[in-house]
Amino acid sequence: MPSEECFVYITLPGQTEPVTAGRYQLDTGRQGTAVGQFVYGKSYLSRNDRVEFDPVELKLQVPVFRTTKLRGNFGALRDSSPDAWGRKLIEKRLGNVAPTEIQYLLNSPDDRAGALGFGLNVEPPAPVRKFNRTIDLAKLIDLADQIVAAERDPDAPKPAGADAEQAEALLNAGTSMGGARPKATVEDEDALWVAKFSHPDDRWNNPRVEHAMLTLARSCGISCAESRLTTVGTRDVLLVKRFDRHKTEKGYLRSRMVSALTLIDADDSPETADKRRKWSYLLLADEVRRAATASQTRDLPELFRRVCFNALISNTDDHPRNHAIVAKDTAWSLSPAYDLTPNPMIALERRDLAMAFGDWGRYANRTNLLSQSERFLVSQEEATRIIDGMIETVGASWYAVARQAGVSERDCELIRSAFVYEGFSYDLNDPTIATDDPEELPTAGNRM
Repeated sequence: MPSEECFVYITLPGQTEPVTAGRYQLDTGRQGTAVGQFVYGKSYLSRNDRVEFDPVELKLQVPVFRTTKLRGNFGALRDSSPDAWGRKLIEKRLGNVAPTEIQYLLNSPDDRAGALGFGLNVEPPAPVRKFNRTIDLAKLIDLADQIVAAERDPDAPKPAGADAEQAEALLNAGTSMGGARPKATVEDEDALWVAKFSHPDDRWNNPRVEHAMLTLARSCGISCAESRLTTVGTRDVLLVKRFDRHKTEKGYLRSRMVSALTLIDADDSPETADKRRKWSYLLLADEVRRAATASQTRDLPELFRRVCFNALISNTDDHPRNHAIVAKDTAWSLSPAYDLTPNPMIALERRDLAMAFGDWGRYANRTNLLSQSERFLVSQEEATRIIDGMIETVGASWYAVARQAGVSERDCELIRSAFVYEGFSYDLNDPTIATDDPEELPTAGNRM
């Protein structure tokens, strides 16, 4: 299919019904190079309440936007595309292991992250407001297990009959932010929640551990997505409240949402060579400063706190899709923190985060954190106070917080080595400390 197109809709601030905002075209017939084009509609640009899709690339303007990056996709549209779990479901549904980006957009749930929607008609469809209820979690867990089993064994039983209909419901109640873990969007009386299920390969009870980390982060002064645990039979489920949705009598208000991946103009595709080159908290801080002009004095120190926390719990899953900015109205600000998970490792001397943040690149270390704190509007003195306080809080209370969240003694022992590891406190200015791994040193653009 050399050329495809779709219309792009947006739910404007304060509204619950979408409007048509523009048209996206993807041309894949030019010698294998995908070319994407997007244009805002004239009627949309004439509206007094129009808003930009993102503060970096698709700003409000008349000329056509063109790109060959991201396989012809634009960052703000990619952020509305399904995550790895959602893509897996769509591929199974279509019987196609390699859908185009437009096919992913058209077949993803209407309740994707952010405020955008996609369709083939000029007029947007009526909003879909039917969601799986929290009481349906047992069925959703069973279906997720079947999908995971089918991926491992092609001969495993597949959903049929009423189960197939429920599988369709699971497909139509996903989310576009996150990763490859089984999940679905569910609704209770007050809000929408992302239900995160366990996986057969989990080393510990992930729902309880992640809930504990969100709780621990709050005790360190970090703004986090609201979360709670529920148990269905013998299975635990983590419910994380959608911060891009706000329930009203008429429906859900939708906040625009852009990932850090889009903000720093980076890629995370497995086939992308040197994809980490732009993965930098320093670049992210600069872009947050530009985008969130009204809230930067709050957001940048908050981002610094999150880097410190990730380092102290060995969260190596802090990639750019796990950070975002949101706009409930017209102003952008840093989203609440989400997807906080410890990764215990054997190494005691050095551990690295997914993104660079100081003079020593990705090294999760106190000296490295202090080396560029001013870029986050945090003085050396304040940064020292923040780090010292967080070391004390994490070191003294992670176990109690985990146990209070129902994490077993066995699982606490499995994750124990993740917290305040030895190399975090090494003085990297000491010449006896080896830090010259060429693959871990920052690029020239990050050494500032």
